[in-house]
Amino acid sequence: MPELPEVETVRRTLLNMIQGQKITDIKVLYPNIVDGDIDAFKSAVIGKTITDIKRRGKYLIFEMDDDVAFYSHLRMEGKYYVQQSHEPYDKHTHVIFTLSDARELRYHDTRKFGRMGLVLRDGYKVFRGLGPEPFSDDFDHAYCKAYLKNKRTPIKGVLLEQAFVAGIGNIYADEILFRMGIHPNTKASSLNDDDIDNLIKYTREILQKAIDEGGTTIRSYTSSLGVTGRFQNELGVHTQKVCPICGSEIKKIKVQGRGTYYCPKCQVLR
Repeated sequence: MPELPEVETVRRTLLNMIQGQKITDIKVLYPNIVDGDIDAFKSAVIGKTITDIKRRGKYLIFEMDDDVAFYSHLRMEGKYYVQQSHEPYDKHTHVIFTLSDARELRYHDTRKFGRMGLVLRDGYKVFRGLGPEPFSDDFDHAYCKAYLKNKRTPIKGVLLEQAFVAGIGNIYADEILFRMGIHPNTKASSLNDDDIDNLIKYTREILQKAIDEGGTTIRSYTSSLGVTGRFQNELGVHTQKVCPICGSEIKKIKVQGRGTYYCPKCQVLR
């Protein structure tokens, strides 16, 4: 699944490619991709110009003139392509936005899990359950300490809770815990003040490095916009065989149903 760095890479790339383009037509080939009324979605968006593309957690937000905006969540396999109208598309292309320069912005999703819909004028309702952005001032020591205080579940699972912090997925949760030297099954409530400071520090460092490298291109996530992520070359533990610090064999376990990589020597369960 694309995580924050991959979605941020898509955002930056798309902004460079389609900002200022007017959407002149929309074809919805698989209706379930669009949340809400499709005719209302098309009526609101057609004729509007893309002024900006923002990100909230793993959501893209396409902002247009007249205060119109729509969100897009890529889920497991969602990708955007910017192509010429004469180029063929396959059965996994589900929404096609025709742009004013005759190119098309195509949403492609092999699993059909992705969703998009209008951002309503009374607020970004779809984002209300999301925690703070990892780079925001709200994601600080006091906030993390209060959130984790009564969490007796594994810290790996808490890092994946979008209500705690927006945008972290399986890959980066493993990398953050590896850098912290914390076993993924450690109870979240047991983290001390130094652990919490390190959680904030390494969350930001790892996500920023991944953004700088264009995300992680591994298994299911590959770019469709001509950008190949390079952060897979920086991974310390996720999908790795040998620990780069101590040389121990990396172990893979399940934590709350998620495949989890850790070093048994560097990340000893307390």
